[in-house]
Amino acid sequence: MPKKGNRKRLKYRGNISSETVTVADYADSDPAIVKTGRVKKAVANAIQKEEGAEDYGEQYPIDIWLFLASYIRPEDIVKFALICKSAWAVTCTAAFWTRLYKRYYCSDVYLPERLQREVIGRLSSLRACVIRSLYLMYEPFHSRLSEKPSIPESTPTTLQNCSCLLYWCKKGSGNRTDQRWEFNYKFKKQSPKLKNGCRNGLQFPRQYEQVHKNPDQDCYLLQITTFNFIFTPVVMGMTLTLFTINVSTDMRHHRVRMLFQDSPLPQGKKPKKDQGLLVILDPVHSVRLLDWWHPQYPFSASI
Repeated sequence: MPKKGNRKRLKYRGNISSETVTVADYADSDPAIVKTGRVKKAVANAIQKEEGAEDYGEQYPIDIWLFLASYIRPEDIVKFALICKSAWAVTCTAAFWTRLYKRYYCSDVYLPERLQREVIGRLSSLRACVIRSLYLMYEPFHSRLSEKPSIPESTPTTLQNCSCLLYWCKKGSGNRTDQRWEFNYKFKKQSPKLKNGCRNGLQFPRQYEQVHKNPDQDCYLLQITTFNFIFTPVVMGMTLTLFTINVSTDMRHHRVRMLFQDSPLPQGKKPKKDQGLLVILDPVHSVRLLDWWHPQYPFSASI
């Protein structure tokens, strides 16, 4: 058997402890000395200590964050709230949303009665009302709505597995020869199921629950305008599992197909057309999907 060579063991007699060793000392030390387990343990303790000191950080009074919030643009509110918990807490207050409304208030813009300056101070649904008013008074938000075409370029997937809450139809604008009908479907997005009954995300402070109350949260309004009246079945309480927009039979307009079922469709499975109610609207003039903050979205009675 080959003889093992005599290897000299490096000795380091310095006084090493977690109090004296820092990460910088470890980076500048001799590689031969770094291999010793004593140095590794001391450096690990030093790294843990330094990381704990960095996590503590500085905590500023909430008044400072409330002052800085006065200079935040509406489109940057989410970024501002993600800075720290104190910044997020400021965006939950009634003072934040009231000041935001007054900053961009314009008397020349028509506002619905609930969004008028005299009644905007109500705590109930204050956040939702301010956001809806910004889409009328704040030009960057208002321009986003005017850029949307009458027919979406691609079929929206937002309504997949949404529950139909309301349905109504009414006569639209036009003369006797060109009488159009408007079909409205109000949908609500299914809330995600979490294990152990845990809630998703941060919960608003109790004293500001009325401020963030919004009965139309996660709701959408689908407006479909047709050239004539079309009989459709009642689908309230059912779930939309299929929604397509394609070319009409006359090759000049569009056709909308919607499949409603009693329960949501499991992820990854395709809907079966023979199971459920199929609604076909043809020919279609326009298709609009409105979020709850859209100016033409109807107000709920509880707001």
